[in-house]
Amino acid sequence: MKVVVVGAGYAGTIAANRLAKKVGAAGITVVNPRADFVQRIRLHERLAGASGAAVPLTTMLREGIATRLGVVDKIGDGQVTLGDGASLSFDHLFLAVGSTVAPLPGTVPVGTWEGAEQARSTLAGLPGGRVVTVVGGGLTGIETAAEVAFRRPDLRVRIVGETIAPSLWEGARQRARLGLDRLNVEVVEDSVERIDPGTGEGGSDVLRLRSGRSFVSHLTVWGIIGSVPDLAARSGLDVDAEGRAVVDAHLRSVTDPRIYVVGDCAAVPGSRASCATAMPQGAHAADTLARAVGGRRPTAFSMSYAGQALSLGRRDGVIQLSHRDDTVRRRHLAGRAAAGIKERVCRFTLFGARTATYTWLRDPK
Repeated sequence: MKVVVVGAGYAGTIAANRLAKKVGAAGITVVNPRADFVQRIRLHERLAGASGAAVPLTTMLREGIATRLGVVDKIGDGQVTLGDGASLSFDHLFLAVGSTVAPLPGTVPVGTWEGAEQARSTLAGLPGGRVVTVVGGGLTGIETAAEVAFRRPDLRVRIVGETIAPSLWEGARQRARLGLDRLNVEVVEDSVERIDPGTGEGGSDVLRLRSGRSFVSHLTVWGIIGSVPDLAARSGLDVDAEGRAVVDAHLRSVTDPRIYVVGDCAAVPGSRASCATAMPQGAHAADTLARAVGGRRPTAFSMSYAGQALSLGRRDGVIQLSHRDDTVRRRHLAGRAAAGIKERVCRFTLFGARTATYTWLRDPK
């Protein structure tokens, strides 16, 4: 049996390891554009100057799993065509290319390894007193602004978003803002319309806001996750309005049941883009194929959520508790304890992807 896993993020890595654990590694090939496993949930830390956030992919995959560096151009009838013209055949495929970013011109995205490295280099060269602006009021933007402010208190850090922490309950949202305030992060609830590069004092950029206000920025980071890669659509798979591949109850493409789609690029009702979603999907899809190999009937995918974890530097954080359908509850945790929980979540996620030992909440219905 030939199995190709396209993408070695959280979903793809745990899928490959879990399948190898259950049926053996022979015949499994992971295709990824780089030789490292990138911990996307730590890219804001990397950007701000921390080490880590990437480990060699070979240390993440079980012995016997083959790797192929490259970008997949198209998935056809049992064939994967790479950007260099080479091809791989498959009996089953896991599509796990995640999500991508569409940064405003003049900004540097935190959601990609290349963007985080570029911002890291620029940040390291900024003298004290310069301005760093993070665009995006969601959890990624908040974590990035807080991390930069924590590690570089000599800089002026600003976050711009229409709403700050819109996914949190009001109490947790206010606590997140308090955490930003303690780190001296300026909060601007507005949206950036455009950036005029190099037009400010000393060659700085000028950010033009929808309200008509403008700001000077010496480094502008894009903290918004945009869309998904168009590989599924380009390959002729049925996709939803956002370009995510439409799947059945077992996470198989409705166009080609040989293809399992997991993570941010899968159109699973009620799911949100996060490693908390990607890991259960990757594990379940691998379990489903293993059941098929063993002649057993597949079970429908089922998961539910417990909350959202937000770091505010290294010593503060917010844990927003939620109902199982991901609607937020009034309760939240905050402070050092919350920061510790977030760190343990990150470590458990890496451990789960590497070992394929992972459990999750099922939908009680």
